[in-house]
Amino acid sequence: MLARKGLLLDGFLLTRLAETTSQAQANRFRTRSQRARFITKSGSCNVAHKNIREQGRFLQDVFTTMVDLKWQHSLLIFTSAFLCSWILFAMVWWLMAFAHGDLEANRDPNGPPGPEPCVTAIHSFTSAFLFSIEVQVTIGFGGRMVTEECPMAIVVLIIQNILGLIINAVMLGCVFMKTAQANRRAETLIFSRNAVIAPRNGRPTFMFRVGDLRKSMIISATIQLQVIRRTVTSEGEVVPVCQLDIQVENPLRSNGIFLVSPLIISHTIERGSPLYEVSANSLPSEDIEIIVILEGVVETTGITMQARTSYTPDEILWGRRFVSILTEDDGRYSVDYSKFGNTVSVRMPALSAKELDQIRGVQHDMGGGGSSPQGWGLVRAGRGGFRKGGRVPFDASASQPWYAPPHTEKVQVVEPTKTDNGRKKKVQLEWSQ
Repeated sequence: MLARKGLLLDGFLLTRLAETTSQAQANRFRTRSQRARFITKSGSCNVAHKNIREQGRFLQDVFTTMVDLKWQHSLLIFTSAFLCSWILFAMVWWLMAFAHGDLEANRDPNGPPGPEPCVTAIHSFTSAFLFSIEVQVTIGFGGRMVTEECPMAIVVLIIQNILGLIINAVMLGCVFMKTAQANRRAETLIFSRNAVIAPRNGRPTFMFRVGDLRKSMIISATIQLQVIRRTVTSEGEVVPVCQLDIQVENPLRSNGIFLVSPLIISHTIERGSPLYEVSANSLPSEDIEIIVILEGVVETTGITMQARTSYTPDEILWGRRFVSILTEDDGRYSVDYSKFGNTVSVRMPALSAKELDQIRGVQHDMGGGGSSPQGWGLVRAGRGGFRKGGRVPFDASASQPWYAPPHTEKVQVVEPTKTDNGRKKKVQLEWSQ
């Protein structure tokens, strides 16, 4: 009976464990589908600012606030500004005509002539409103005009002209800045929908593709990669946004690129990389976001532009690489953008770069300061580079990574072909590597 109870209890525990595991997987999938990101695929910032108490700070920079508004809001503000100014000065002209007695109707034509009006042909508020529009937009139909009778009318005329010029200048400036914003040029800069991790020169490499659809170039183009992840310090402090820079694969150790055709931007995953411990199994559960920032100067306008995108773990493909889209045709190169994001499968182990280095026998210096690899060479190994300090050429056929510290081993080779007086003699040869 006890055995049966024990069996039933074990079975019950197994059932509960299975249910808990399924619920955890469902929660993980739900969290993955609802995972938030800081930068959307289109490059906009995906952060909502709430409970801002000092709203007056936005009014201190009115021009930037106007430029940041949507088009419908900007047009509504401009239209309201014109209408309010026209109505305000129409009331001023009407009050001036009323005070001067210019609104008296049906004057006796045979009587003595009345005083000269301040503004001719103003008989009602409607005519005053039409005159206000004619003054501010400098139409001048010729039916109404200011006379020398009222000096105050001349002062009001000057003030309305100056105010109308200010409104026109602000409107034209906002429209120009909204149409010539840097993110408009970024609409023709495209990034691959997915990033990939594939072996390149014997090392796991993170890669994505970027291209420019226009023929005009991006001058001084630079690209920057950052990893945003949630970290916990040794004191237990939770840092929700920890930004880590990723070095772009470039022999010159700079982030400059020449975007004459679509390029595959790569980052070698090695010791010191934020992706050093990421494997194929742990990648879907990683809480990271890789942000790509491309900056440069537009060749035609000289305006500095910036294009952005990001990649979450769900958008990083393990063991795949991009297909070639550049061909040579009739003496010039041709790009097939229909294959821009296409990838093919490659053979790649599911282990992380750290696990691969441990298998290859890389000795990690546990007591050394810093996480940068030894021999951060002038040119990366695998491309004819030299290790830092010794200027020793790198052997690409070696099984260990290029940054592994050089080691010396003695190998004994026994050659039984030497003879001494008819007897075989063993000779030991030593060589060091």
